[in-house]
Amino acid sequence: MATTKIIVLDDDPTGSQTVHGCLLLTRWDIATLKEALVDSAPLFFVLTNTRGMSAERASAVTREVCRNLKQALAGADIHPVFVSRSDSTLRGHYPVETDVMAEELGPFDAHFLVPAFFEGGRFTRNSIHYLRTDDKEIPVHETEFARDSVFGYQHSYLPDYVEEKTRGRIKAAEVKRFLLADLRAGVYKQLLGLSGNACVVVDAETQDDLNRFAADLLRAAGAGKRFLFRSAASLLTALAGLPPQPVPAGEMAKYVRGGKPGAVIVGSHVPKTTRQLNELLKLPGIAPIEVDVRRLPQAHATLLAEVLARVETIHAAGQTPAIFTSRTERSFPDQAARLAFGEQVSGFLMDVVRGLPETLGFLVSKGGITSNDVLSSGLALRTARLLGQILPGVSVVRCPPDHTRFADMPVVIFPGNVGDDHALATVHRRLRQSDNQGISD
Repeated sequence: MATTKIIVLDDDPTGSQTVHGCLLLTRWDIATLKEALVDSAPLFFVLTNTRGMSAERASAVTREVCRNLKQALAGADIHPVFVSRSDSTLRGHYPVETDVMAEELGPFDAHFLVPAFFEGGRFTRNSIHYLRTDDKEIPVHETEFARDSVFGYQHSYLPDYVEEKTRGRIKAAEVKRFLLADLRAGVYKQLLGLSGNACVVVDAETQDDLNRFAADLLRAAGAGKRFLFRSAASLLTALAGLPPQPVPAGEMAKYVRGGKPGAVIVGSHVPKTTRQLNELLKLPGIAPIEVDVRRLPQAHATLLAEVLARVETIHAAGQTPAIFTSRTERSFPDQAARLAFGEQVSGFLMDVVRGLPETLGFLVSKGGITSNDVLSSGLALRTARLLGQILPGVSVVRCPPDHTRFADMPVVIFPGNVGDDHALATVHRRLRQSDNQGISD
């Protein structure tokens, strides 16, 4: 009997924020994909980082991954379930990525939009997607995320969002809706009736809603239906059906190397991140290092030497450097200029990561795109094993034991828009627990 494997193309590395024990891949050559396909975990993530790319580049990368996947899957006794994982506030390259996946991996009977992410307060009711914050339920088109300079949108009602993003190719009236009442009554029969890559938007207020939906999905897939998913993280929890993570969130200091202080890298610019950074900087043992991005790229080398010298001094004093980009929001003439500047800043931060002290106990990376670059470029990891979550929605991976500089070092992947204002400070306190002796297994 074929093994079911959930294969997630993740547009930044934060989509694994509700699962554990699986591999994150920063490479997608056929050999690496085959390694992940035979791994014991029921799912794996390919970190494409496409949210930080132009639509054209995102399309090309997605196509390359899909074509390599087809070759890796050839002859394997595996039933694949394909997921395009993206942002729970509706940002990202939709429908670009799902269109490419349908072309390369289809045909599919339907593709589903399931943006719920309960740990982050994102849920869908009556096909309207909401953000819950401070006990308020706000339609996402009324939030700061809808004004994103690259991925902005005008609709929280998902059929209208689909029509907006597909530029009318899929009309709102053509979008099928699975409401809460449908999910709770069971949608198996409706799933069997889908065909022609129908677009379906899915309600969800609780994890149990998605657990019921996933059970019906897997049953329908077993009956021969082929589905594609555009989802946030909570659907993956339901599809994978994993047990609790082996080391609880409050005990993750056990992974810190030798009880040593770590470092925090902050690339995200969203207001929530700035508030979290401000709370972190109030803690004892945290030393701030602000990177003046106005000096880039002209003074790259000089600025890098200054930052690394400061890091060494702070680390030697037993403190944690918090390295963050200047918080002033810049304006750009167009999307291309914004993305190019973002790449310059990320390139600088990755040079910082490569120059961090080898005795570092841990690393915290704040921001989705920043975290992808940390794993793939700064640390040059081919794969990483996901340990679990240190806070809801905040994952921890570990460098392999044969890493040339940071063997077995835990790395916290912290999305920009997750957690309350004290979340970054809480993560640091958990990692710096005084009874930490480190573990080697």
